[in-house]
Amino acid sequence: MYPESPSEGNRWPRRGAGGKLAALRGPCNSPRVKIGLFGINFGLAANVETMLGLARAAEQAGLDSVWTGEHVVLPSPRVPPSPAEPETPMLDPAVALAYVAAETTRIRLGTGVIILPQRNPIVLAKELASVDVVSRGRLIFGLGSGYLEPEFRAIGAPFSQRGAVTDEAIRVLKALWTMERPAFEGRFFRFAGIDAYPRPVQRPHPPIVVGGMSEFGARRAARFGNGWYGFLTDLEATRRSLGWIRGFIAEGLRPPDLGEVEISVTPPPPVTADSVKQYEDLGVHRLIPVLRARTLDDGLRQVEQLGKLVAG
Repeated sequence: MYPESPSEGNRWPRRGAGGKLAALRGPCNSPRVKIGLFGINFGLAANVETMLGLARAAEQAGLDSVWTGEHVVLPSPRVPPSPAEPETPMLDPAVALAYVAAETTRIRLGTGVIILPQRNPIVLAKELASVDVVSRGRLIFGLGSGYLEPEFRAIGAPFSQRGAVTDEAIRVLKALWTMERPAFEGRFFRFAGIDAYPRPVQRPHPPIVVGGMSEFGARRAARFGNGWYGFLTDLEATRRSLGWIRGFIAEGLRPPDLGEVEISVTPPPPVTADSVKQYEDLGVHRLIPVLRARTLDDGLRQVEQLGKLVAG
């Protein structure tokens, strides 16, 4: 559900926070901060009618996007740093977003985040391309490298190598989505003489948003991402991560064809007009508040309040 912890088993050197804020400016439809909603597939929203009711309301209220979380399994009993009780219902992100896509027409559909090193990227490329097709090009692919060792152990994924696996898996996904004749030769994945259709509707591929509040996540976003996503990051934590991203961009880590970085943040509550302006001043393009509701009516009231922020 949440991006990675500060240690991924890689030994990257620390970087400075130089560079200009303008380097982070990403593609926005307007100068205003876009507003999304996180938590469309778990807890209260794991109920199908509730999920769809919230998604329809979010679209009608003018929200930019709805976002899923992910944990395939959770430690039982709950132990730190697990984000939820093991009984918390959590629908698969691709399944949930495909269902939401069928009941909406405009709102973007984000994964916030898929834990990439726990997934086979070849299978995942097919799943996500399918979501982009059935949604007619509305997918935003948010990814993270994970942080719950018991989850990795249960799945059989290498926890200590999760950073390196994540980096390579991103390259695999791009190869399958963009190459005329997909082929890849890496440390963890290799293939040739295959193909996978349909390709995503969005070209060259759906936006790739890298989650993570550590320097590792900032480096990965600068190197591979169309965007960066900070989860429950306050103003200071957001400022720190943007400084890291600027530093990596200034060092030349970012390929020119990636363009600029779109910045998304799930802020701590409450989200007010004043807090939206504070994040906007930092260079944030999208805020994605967490769904905090015990009933559908509570959730609809929260969506209505967020819609008022959109309307200004």
